[in-house]
Amino acid sequence: MNERQSDSQPVMPLGGDSAASFTGNPSQLRMARHVAKGGNFAPSAPVEDRAEAIRPLAQDDAGGLARFSPIPKVRRISMTPRPLDRRPIRRLWRELSRQSRSTNGINKNHRQSRGIAPTNDRVVENGWRKKAKRRRLALALLVVAQTALAIGSLARTFPYPQLSSLELAILAVFSILFSWISFSFWSSMAGFWMLRSRVKSVSASRLSKASEDLRPSSRTAVLVPICNEEVDRVFAGIEASYRSLAATGRLAQFDFYFLSDTSDPEQRVEEEFAWARLCHSVDGFGKIFYRHRRVNIKRKSGNIADFVRRWGQNYHYMLVFDADSIMAGETMVCLARMMDLHPQLGILQTAPTIVNRESLFARVQQFASRVYGPIFSAGLRFWQLGESYYWGHNAILRVKPFIEHCGLSRLPGRPPFGGDILSHDFVEAALMGRAGWEIWLVDDLPGSFEESPPTILDELKRDRRWCQGNMQHLRLILGHGLRFGHRAIMAIGVMAYVSAFFWAIFLILSTAEVAVESLIPPVYFPAVPSLFPEWPQWHPEIAVALLSTTAVMLFLPKILSVLLIVKNGDAPLYGGVLRLGAGVLIEILISTLFAPIRMWFHSKFVLLTLLGREIKWGSQRRDGAETGWSEALRQHGVSMIVGLLWMGGLLWLNPRLAWWVLPVTVPMSLSAAFSVLSSRVSLGAALRRWRLLIIPEETAPPDVIQKLQQSLRARQAKQEPYGFVRVASNPVANAVHIGMLRGKTPKSAKARERNKSLRQKAAVEGPASLGKSEIAQLLFDAEALAALHDYRRRILDPTAIFLPAVDQSRPLRSKGRQI
Repeated sequence: MNERQSDSQPVMPLGGDSAASFTGNPSQLRMARHVAKGGNFAPSAPVEDRAEAIRPLAQDDAGGLARFSPIPKVRRISMTPRPLDRRPIRRLWRELSRQSRSTNGINKNHRQSRGIAPTNDRVVENGWRKKAKRRRLALALLVVAQTALAIGSLARTFPYPQLSSLELAILAVFSILFSWISFSFWSSMAGFWMLRSRVKSVSASRLSKASEDLRPSSRTAVLVPICNEEVDRVFAGIEASYRSLAATGRLAQFDFYFLSDTSDPEQRVEEEFAWARLCHSVDGFGKIFYRHRRVNIKRKSGNIADFVRRWGQNYHYMLVFDADSIMAGETMVCLARMMDLHPQLGILQTAPTIVNRESLFARVQQFASRVYGPIFSAGLRFWQLGESYYWGHNAILRVKPFIEHCGLSRLPGRPPFGGDILSHDFVEAALMGRAGWEIWLVDDLPGSFEESPPTILDELKRDRRWCQGNMQHLRLILGHGLRFGHRAIMAIGVMAYVSAFFWAIFLILSTAEVAVESLIPPVYFPAVPSLFPEWPQWHPEIAVALLSTTAVMLFLPKILSVLLIVKNGDAPLYGGVLRLGAGVLIEILISTLFAPIRMWFHSKFVLLTLLGREIKWGSQRRDGAETGWSEALRQHGVSMIVGLLWMGGLLWLNPRLAWWVLPVTVPMSLSAAFSVLSSRVSLGAALRRWRLLIIPEETAPPDVIQKLQQSLRARQAKQEPYGFVRVASNPVANAVHIGMLRGKTPKSAKARERNKSLRQKAAVEGPASLGKSEIAQLLFDAEALAALHDYRRRILDPTAIFLPAVDQSRPLRSKGRQI
């Protein structure tokens, strides 16, 4: 049969010769099993179409044979979870009552036996710790003093000197909120001073004076954990980073690992084929590996731990990426060189720049991160120093201490506060710091990039997960031996979401105060006998001054960020001074509108977590999908109703005071419209055409970003089969997937008969006749896939390798798209 079958032409029945050809080819399965083990096979082996198709993807060894291996040889090592203290209050009391503690919270006599960080560099060991204590003390004094003045000012705005219980509650909540704002303000002021004085981080400044290159024996693994991510974007980003690293001449000391936890079998097929295609295009076999876990234990932390147990002994360092991470080759080499030069370093965290955003909301976030990010990152470095953040990606870690100290045990109890540790990165940094290793934020190192969620709803879905993970840290803040810097980081992570809850409480209490003053007549004569009435005294000027002070604390760091850009001569990269200023005004307007929306959702997340509501940790949408009106109304409907009722109630109680709450109630009432409009790519593109909200990475794109965009365009321009259809029709995809399965087939006779029936159905009626679960069953059966591909090749169309459509009148099942 030399012409393609269509629905108008009956498909040959499965009988006679065709039935024989539908039987699994033993030589093909032997080849696939050999491929899975990284073995050799001659290009002239049976099943010529598969062997010839896969030969360009593999390297030739000295004997002229092809080698094809998705993973290196496993060298297992144990990674024992460290028990976390279950009695933190008692442990804290013991530590406070202990008169003498070791410098690192662990007996120095056992440093080497327990893998504790070396302390031969006394300047680093003693100098920065003393400096950190002085800086943290100064920061605390500034925050406490400023908060005390603000509390006194607010107390004077109440009409009577004797404060009611409601007013005392308002003061208590206000003190928490104002101290949070004050901390952010003084941290940014410190960051401004460091950038103004060009004070570099310890590691970066030392590196600039050093002439040493990477040690020849130094080995680094670049890890890319993925879970149901957009395949084209992930592999395009790694291709760009790989090519950039190759240009440095240091590629031989790095290996790349795709660590997949993908649950969708068809998407897994796409990952496997993308891996094979990437290895072929960059000659990366033996340098780029792909491993899939069928059981997703402990999510991302378990994914990383699984790599460490299997291959951690092969490497000194691991550079952890996220699915949307991009990093220049020079940056990767620089990070590894820093680790070589400073043996006390456990983690180096870069400050990634957000790039490649298109929607209005994402472009505002991208602009804000690029303009304000440096001053805030420098401020964090100012007081954290060697007890800094680890954000779980775009960071390099020393493998040996990670194995010895960063195993994570399950927390006792039920989720959300018990079970697996979700925000594992903060905890891993704290455990490594507890063992004496240093964690530094190198915010002055360029070439590290990431992407942000495209819409406010996608950001909030991510925040829901992060909120539960950060709230879990309430159980760990008082853990044994943790350093103050890491305890503070955990507390800051909790406050990042709890602050919204306190803001909501403050607004509720303030509304209640307005209601009391409006509905209850004032009492001029108190219960204690008095000759004179007690008149209420209002001080609106103090309220205005307090509000103005808060506004200055919120917006002055943004103004200083702009001044730094202008002073350094970088304003043309943002479209010029005028467009830079206009972009800041746009960002302030949009961030002000979205602040109440975030407050509503973050408060709900905190409340649900406190009530014991667990969430599922799904994949994150990273593409440019826009928000529809139905989804926006479904997600924002309750907050819109609350905003309208709130605004109406205040207008009825006290119209004059209602104006003060309009910046909160109006955005809540119109939140669905803001959510939909801000997700529009067209609005973001219009602002970009007007050169508003642009960043230097768009004005003068780095080479690695250009490589990413070129690779992504090339991948997205191809119209190819997807998933199951690709495996059934493409000899390369078929051989790669069977190799990844290691030739496994169902063991039970019942399962084999079921899959035989399914493959016959697919061969006769096309893949559109199979359901999702049926496709999944076939995709885990190497013999059925081999036989199905063999049948399609011999019976239906021996001339076709890629099948854009198996049956012309039936669109193929493929994630909702037609191929």
